[in-house]
Amino acid sequence: MELQALIDSHFEARKKEEEELVALKERIEKRRAERAEQQRIRAEKERERQNRLAEEKARREEEDAKRKAEDDLKKKKALSSMGVNYSSYLAKADQKRGKKQTAREMKKKVLAERRKPLNIDHLSEEKLTDKAKELWETLYQLETNKFECAEKLKRQKYEITNLRSRIDQAQKHSKKAGTTAKGKVGGRWK
Repeated sequence: MELQALIDSHFEARKKEEEELVALKERIEKRRAERAEQQRIRAEKERERQNRLAEEKARREEEDAKRKAEDDLKKKKALSSMGVNYSSYLAKADQKRGKKQTAREMKKKVLAERRKPLNIDHLSEEKLTDKAKELWETLYQLETNKFECAEKLKRQKYEITNLRSRIDQAQKHSKKAGTTAKGKVGGRWK
């Protein structure tokens, strides 16, 4: 009887442990399902967020490209109209004043005549590099001319000051010689 009671208690304990084990397995399975659902929801939200960010970035880039294109167009219009309008402005100013022009207006007129329109919209990369080289060579030539003119101006200033000092020296010597000669001529005092 005692043995039977021990066996019964053992089987009851084992039954309880099996029920707890089944309940624990069910809880683990349920938790795994919940966790999988949460991860799926998170992944979906993350995908939505990434898509939203990508769309926003694309929209921003598109707006920037539009704005840049508009700015470029405005600059081109301004530059092209500046050349046309500025030369017509100078022509009108010439008609108003006739031949009386200030040095500044002359300089502006010469610069407006020298400046060429820069049409680089349709050029390829190779042609753009050629155009840049051409512009650099033009700039180099202008700088060379500027340097030569500055050196010529320095040399001319030096020659002018040198000649002036010679003239001053010559005049001093002639005054001294003239005063002594005037005092001796015919005994007259002038």
